[in-house]
Amino acid sequence: MSKHLIAPSILAADFANLQRDIEMINASDADWFHIDIMDGFFVPNISFGMPVLQAIAKHATKTIDTHLMIVDPDRYIKTFAGLGVNILTVHYEACTHLHRTIQAIKAEGMQAGLALNPHTPIHLLEDIMADIDLVCLMSVNPGFGGQSFIENTYQKVRQLKDLILKKNAKTLIEIDGGVTSANAKQLLDAGADVLVAGSFVFNAINPMQTIADLKNI
Repeated sequence: MSKHLIAPSILAADFANLQRDIEMINASDADWFHIDIMDGFFVPNISFGMPVLQAIAKHATKTIDTHLMIVDPDRYIKTFAGLGVNILTVHYEACTHLHRTIQAIKAEGMQAGLALNPHTPIHLLEDIMADIDLVCLMSVNPGFGGQSFIENTYQKVRQLKDLILKKNAKTLIEIDGGVTSANAKQLLDAGADVLVAGSFVFNAINPMQTIADLKNI
């Protein structure tokens, strides 16, 4: 059985048929729900907020992996924990006191993830690696779905894997943006553990089959 995880991105789902799409993911080979929360400040887009997340959590039967692309994420850590989030990922670039933010996430019983924008180098994680459960590498510039994949990502995955091994950490590597069947194997070979796929899954003729194909690479 493949050991990598697939996390369909709800940002690409049909918001008018959200329950249908959630139930499709529940029934599929996917492992996690990947949910992007955007505020229009940190990224040039607004996705959805607490009421929609609450509605998703009510129907979801799998791990809820929530990616905050917002400024000052500390304000909402308790709220997200209360909504049933399992993994809460904040952006390196949005946190002034990163260690404190990570500890606050863990104190609420969630796993702590850290996302890096494409231009943010891996070595900046040297001092925090032992404290984080997941690193989400943005393989597109965050804000909008359906963008094309940044090729430098493979190199970053390898660098990140080296740092995780050096620190003897158990941190998972998640790739978010432009993931398709064309680059999935190369990402996994480089050391990725979790593949986030949005448009590639939800725009497919058969989303469940597409998830199964990604899972079985």
